[in-house]
Amino acid sequence: MEVDVMSNISITTVDKSKIDSFDFENVKFGAKFTDHMLVCEYKNNAWQQMEIKPYSAIELDPSARVFHYGQAIFEGMKAYKDDNDDVWLFRPDQNFERFNKSAVRLAMPEIDEERFIGGLKALIDLERAWVRKGQGNSLYIRPFMIATESGVIASPSNEFLFCILLSPAKSYYSGKIKVQIAEHFSRAANGGIGAAKAAGNYSAQFYPTKLAQEAGFNQVIWTDSATHTKLEEAGTMNVFFRIKDTLYTAPTSERILDGVTRKSLIELAKSEGYQVEVRPVLVEEITKAAADGTLKEIFGAGTAAVINQIEGFSYKEQYYQLPELKDEECFALDLKNKLTRIQNKLANDPFEWTVKI
Repeated sequence: MEVDVMSNISITTVDKSKIDSFDFENVKFGAKFTDHMLVCEYKNNAWQQMEIKPYSAIELDPSARVFHYGQAIFEGMKAYKDDNDDVWLFRPDQNFERFNKSAVRLAMPEIDEERFIGGLKALIDLERAWVRKGQGNSLYIRPFMIATESGVIASPSNEFLFCILLSPAKSYYSGKIKVQIAEHFSRAANGGIGAAKAAGNYSAQFYPTKLAQEAGFNQVIWTDSATHTKLEEAGTMNVFFRIKDTLYTAPTSERILDGVTRKSLIELAKSEGYQVEVRPVLVEEITKAAADGTLKEIFGAGTAAVINQIEGFSYKEQYYQLPELKDEECFALDLKNKLTRIQNKLANDPFEWTVKI
């Protein structure tokens, strides 16, 4: 039997924390990190001892497989602090399960719950002063795994590094955004790695997103690779459409990431009495609804942004402006407020989504 993982964890702390000089009010999302990080190597067909140590550079051989064949996956999570100074995670079991699904798809080793959840809790417990109170404040959590074995032979690595970084965060996006519906580019294809949270999925988005931004838009709503008639995701987020008083969102598939915020919003919306339909959403029906005035809202949903409202979209060089709704009329704002209140322990959690550290 393996020795107890958590009792065998190695912890080395910084001599002096940088927290007193950290500007929490003006932090750029994902740009600055806390004092410590967690690392754990996989070699000889087994996960090794976990180590929490001062945040520092990782040294890799130039021929490490991650650089040449892209074996890299990650997750995005958040921790929140309530008014009693208790720190909470939001549905970490879902991120753990998805991380391992991504690992399997990229021929990487699955990681055990003790290392992923247990190690995460130990790291955040050490860094709990970095979690700030107040709705809108959070600690962004970035677990990731990369292939580290040296050699440029085109085969899966046998050695890996699992790491967790922590970054104080505020809202990822501010204000509404304009998007462009993709007519040529796709985020993912059937049989590919679209359902995995793989690094390569995101690098493939950068160029078409750059083109959209040069045309005056913030992001791209991706369409299916086969026909470009089905709306799938918005930028790095899942996407919802409100026609009249019904919310529509595409089902998860080989192409669409199983977003934790997405599934939480679906469950929350249904519990609040909203009509929700999970089915393929066609470009044609959205442009038609926009033209006849029945399209009321579009919004993206993801860990970083929670919910990001979309004010209008472009398709085939025609721009469609969504109606200006009062705040109390917006499903997006209502759901965002209700979900973030649960995450921040400002409201009851009937779904038992929050986990105390």
